[in-house]
Amino acid sequence: MAATPEAPELTKRVVIVGGVAGGMSTAARLRRLDADVSITVFERSGHVSFANCGLPYFVGGLIEEEEDLTLQTPEQLFDRFRLDVRINDEVVAIDRVGHTVTTRSTVTGVETVIAYDKLVLSMGAAPVRPPIPGYDRVRTLRTVEDAARLASDVDIAPSTAVVIGAGFIGLEMAENLVGQWIDVTIVEATPQVLPPLDPELAILVSDELVAHGVHVETRATVASVQERTVTLADGRILPADLVIGSIGVRPDVQFAELAGLELGPSGGIAVNEANQTNDPDIYAVGDVVEKADAVSHATSLIALANIANRQGRRVADHIAGRPSHAVASLGTAIVRVFDLVAATVGWNERRLRTAGRPFRAIHSHPFDHATYYPGATPMAMKLIFDPNDARILGAQIVGRNGVDKRIDVIATAMASGVTADRLADLELAYAPPFSSAKDPVNLIGYMAENVLSGDCDVVDPRELDGLVTEGWTLLDVRTAEEYAEGAIPGSRNVPIDSLRDHLDALGNGPVVVYCEVGQRAHTATALLRELGIKARNLDGGYQTWSASMRAQAQAESVAVPTS
Repeated sequence: MAATPEAPELTKRVVIVGGVAGGMSTAARLRRLDADVSITVFERSGHVSFANCGLPYFVGGLIEEEEDLTLQTPEQLFDRFRLDVRINDEVVAIDRVGHTVTTRSTVTGVETVIAYDKLVLSMGAAPVRPPIPGYDRVRTLRTVEDAARLASDVDIAPSTAVVIGAGFIGLEMAENLVGQWIDVTIVEATPQVLPPLDPELAILVSDELVAHGVHVETRATVASVQERTVTLADGRILPADLVIGSIGVRPDVQFAELAGLELGPSGGIAVNEANQTNDPDIYAVGDVVEKADAVSHATSLIALANIANRQGRRVADHIAGRPSHAVASLGTAIVRVFDLVAATVGWNERRLRTAGRPFRAIHSHPFDHATYYPGATPMAMKLIFDPNDARILGAQIVGRNGVDKRIDVIATAMASGVTADRLADLELAYAPPFSSAKDPVNLIGYMAENVLSGDCDVVDPRELDGLVTEGWTLLDVRTAEEYAEGAIPGSRNVPIDSLRDHLDALGNGPVVVYCEVGQRAHTATALLRELGIKARNLDGGYQTWSASMRAQAQAESVAVPTS
């Protein structure tokens, strides 16, 4: 009788600290590449694989069952991948010399030491909890347990809630709480909601919040939190049966730093192109690490699940001895706010100005599909590019439909090195229910091409007052009816179709031309220039000017009408 063959010796012991996107992507990919490697995953919470981006919708009741958030259980992961997944077990120390980690059960407090050959850190980031009196009452949303506690709070039927922070998660929470018939106030320290957007687009998101009954307090900070109220720094007291903190996260680097792992300038773990730390046997992925920024090529903190997934896959490849490569991050993000969608990629104008980087910005207001097909809705688009080489530096879009498609096209173009003017050449799918023969991405590419070639000289709305002071004539080429409904103060109205017959109304000086969104003004500007009149087009037309003025008023805390 033949002897039973001995089991092959395990080739490596890989320990992964933290599950969810980065950690579990590493574990699953590594198992597919190596059937023999020992893989142990430690997760301090009670869930190792869950849809953390779905947590606000569980609190709001759109996702009804907690189990729907759980992608894989430890038992399922063992059955399918032979992964040793230990939940409610927190890694508290790393011994780099001895190649061991110390874990502590969050249930019993018992500590265990386990050896590793390769260690992968995926601890994520922890919510910022500022030293504000009473802040221990504030709920945060990071884990399934957090969501369950918040859902229980909502079940008690609070009548009022304050959300501190108007970023992506804060706005999602506001929407979901309103859906539970709760009176919601958002408190944001900066002059606008959704800080990744520039002000003239963020004001559109603010309008949507207000339209759905959300009270928006910008340039406001919380001084203290009481049992059923929140006190602002200016002394105002807001009713708050429920308080949710969403003011940002910080990389959870405490024990990594104690182990002597180097941090980057933004406070995340520093890694090389293979996601190795300064200890080659220790990798780090996800929200805990600093990523190479695709615009600046420096490192920054970008907390996005798709990046964590990608990094986990690359780390598994590297551990398995396969070629691995790093990809700089664009920071592509999107959020739904009631019936509106806002998306961004790359850098915004404010960040570029702060960095002293040259750029040009253009605005467009296209419809999501052909206007002759029912249901077309407008979008506000902003494209930012380098004036020297036309490299796309960033884009922002706000609208009701088709926003996701366009931001993804521009993100793909950025990753592929397609320049702003070459967006005009992209061959995108067209049928009346989905787009126009000139897709919104094509249109803004044509605009960039006109600016870069010198065929069109656009005026930033912030330049307008200075130009008028210098003697420029402000010309509105919309219809008389549009002009009567609202116009830029001091402008003259000559509809474009009668412009040739009324050139004498322009005087002898240079002209800034505008219409509703910039398209008719572009035609008028070209005509005037052909006739020898110095003319420039107001970027984005009356809509962008109006949004910019309202954003400026909001930043200065001046009440203005939304019409």
